[in-house]
Amino acid sequence: MRQFITIIILITAFGFQLNVNANQTVNITGRLLDESQQPLSMVNITLNSKSVISDKQGRFVIPTAANDTYQLNFVKKGYFKSIQTFSHYELFSQNQEKTHAAIADITLVTKQAKRVMLAFGGDVMMDRRYYKPYFGDSILIHPETKLSDSKAIVENIKPYMSIADYAAVNLETQIANKTPGDRAPKSVTFYSRPEILDALVWAGVDYVSLGNNHTYDYLEPGMESTLAFLQQSPLGFSGAGMNAKQALKAHHDTINNTEFSMLGYVGWEGSSEPTQTANHEHGGAAYGSMTNIINSVQQEVGQNRVTIVQYHGSQEYANSPTGVTEQRLKSALDNGAALAIAHHPHVTQGLELYDNKLIAYSMGNFIFDQNFSATQHSFILYVWLDEGEFHRAEIVPLYVKGYKPTPATGTNRYTVMKRLTELSKVRNTLITQSGGHGIITAKRPSVTVKSVNNTQVKVKAGVNTPVKHELTFSKGSKIASLYHLPWHKQLSEIWIEDENVKYRLGKNLVNGSNFESFSTFDSPERGLFFDRSIMSLNNYGASGNTSIALALNNQQSTSFGVKSFWRVYSASRQVTIKANYQSKKAVKLHYYWQGRKKKQKLFDAFENSPKNLIKTVELSGSDTWKNVEVDYNSPRVGYKSYRVLVEAELVDGTTTQLDIDDFAVIEWHSAFTDNPVPQFFSLDSRQPAYLGLSNISETIRTKSNAVVIITK
Repeated sequence: MRQFITIIILITAFGFQLNVNANQTVNITGRLLDESQQPLSMVNITLNSKSVISDKQGRFVIPTAANDTYQLNFVKKGYFKSIQTFSHYELFSQNQEKTHAAIADITLVTKQAKRVMLAFGGDVMMDRRYYKPYFGDSILIHPETKLSDSKAIVENIKPYMSIADYAAVNLETQIANKTPGDRAPKSVTFYSRPEILDALVWAGVDYVSLGNNHTYDYLEPGMESTLAFLQQSPLGFSGAGMNAKQALKAHHDTINNTEFSMLGYVGWEGSSEPTQTANHEHGGAAYGSMTNIINSVQQEVGQNRVTIVQYHGSQEYANSPTGVTEQRLKSALDNGAALAIAHHPHVTQGLELYDNKLIAYSMGNFIFDQNFSATQHSFILYVWLDEGEFHRAEIVPLYVKGYKPTPATGTNRYTVMKRLTELSKVRNTLITQSGGHGIITAKRPSVTVKSVNNTQVKVKAGVNTPVKHELTFSKGSKIASLYHLPWHKQLSEIWIEDENVKYRLGKNLVNGSNFESFSTFDSPERGLFFDRSIMSLNNYGASGNTSIALALNNQQSTSFGVKSFWRVYSASRQVTIKANYQSKKAVKLHYYWQGRKKKQKLFDAFENSPKNLIKTVELSGSDTWKNVEVDYNSPRVGYKSYRVLVEAELVDGTTTQLDIDDFAVIEWHSAFTDNPVPQFFSLDSRQPAYLGLSNISETIRTKSNAVVIITK
């Protein structure tokens, strides 16, 4: 009987680095604009210790040693500072020259009297797997180094939060030095050590909302401990208290000579006794009923204070807010609130510009230990207000990598921004591009004049010009990645020269598929597993600079694949596992899926759930990469989550090295079609990352423009 070895890879333990030649000099170019899209000269651009100044056309070229990532800082007197981060792979993988890369135009925001720059992050805690990780993963917070370890978790977002005038997050945990007492009668409870507050302050956070369903996890003792530690901290807070009146009380602050009120609420009382919301008998979170929201907002607005509402509600892991959440947030704005920020679903939802006021329906996770892929994509939201009036918003995509918030680059940037763009578009809210970030502006698109064949024509700003993109298919593959397409534009047409070939669209359920970002930001990927005793990282790949290597022997097979069960997946979908392999000796690959049934405990599922064979594929020995695509259908009913595994078995010889690259699990969200206009029947289908063909001909394989996508 074969044994499955399920030991998790720890990248940092091996000190892996991407295959980037540090002795090579590369040039990053770009252009800086003001909000009227006019060039900005004399902007100081800094990368590491190198600085350059933009010219009269706003353009710059900054030479630097090749590195895994590049974080650029933009500073100009009279403008808000800006930071943007890019990976080497996303800048140079599509660049034939490999030494020059251009980033999209970046817009800087003008400073004005009483203009305030706010920054918001989503759900925050440092408990559970930060101290006691699963599967032998590295510990992130050690008891003897809690403060430095806590700061290390937020080190990658400190530059982003610190540049705002005021930064806020949702503190979804109680605070205590030790277990505060009896747990509330619920399945999941949190408490984080006080060092989390020091780390947040160090990272630039000014305020935390306590209006959520974990702020009363250890009842009165936990509530008392939380409030006591917060009162000793520089952090402002609201949204909870020892009674309803205290919980509904706003936090007051003065930001850039403007008076602000911060309100926080949770959207439901809870079914257990005592409830999670405060009342006249006990403490807890502020209950965000319609009455409470309207009354407390009106009270603050009546004092001529700019009022910000944070609300914790809706359904976990959903694409859209519930009707109750939407109405409560819009009612808060109708009654004078300037801005509404929501959370709880643990995944991002869209943004809406409602009556020229902004609603963020779900910020997703900010600092959290959830280990399934959908919860690891989120964002920082910058909002500029002019005496309470919405001026502009900027979306900084984040990837919670190994439970640490990091700037999202490459495929992760595409995933975050494509989702937010499409979910916002259905609410008539347009997200445009500024470098690697998204922009929402309060201004109506203006009419500009362009010259077309020497004839002056009027064109509305924001109208997209169609752009053609040619797709190429590697040997043995019927699937092409769409990650290189512009995330802010939608697929409008798909043309295939061979009329006998149809296409379908899908998204990837695996983060870090191409292994190019495994070593970035001093945080390992924790979503995939390998036997780390026989694993190494190659400085070459099928599609990029990096791949995984497993040392196989004929004594025992080994397994690799997805570590965590996917909590978010579509039942009864067609799915394809796609990967590239290379081995000089013959190897058998046995593909399995393993499910976690409803109400089944997590470790019971890992240890006892059957592994259902999908297919066995045999690779002949070769010095070249071989693409393998295995189709199956996701579980239909009875399962809350599942994962996929591959067992590798050496067939020929005593030892060999199995190289693995581009390990993706593609969930298809459309049937095969020959309609040149893609039909998006669901919110998921609006976020494609892959295109698959029903079959592939020599014409498609050899002709560069046999498959063309048009975006606009």
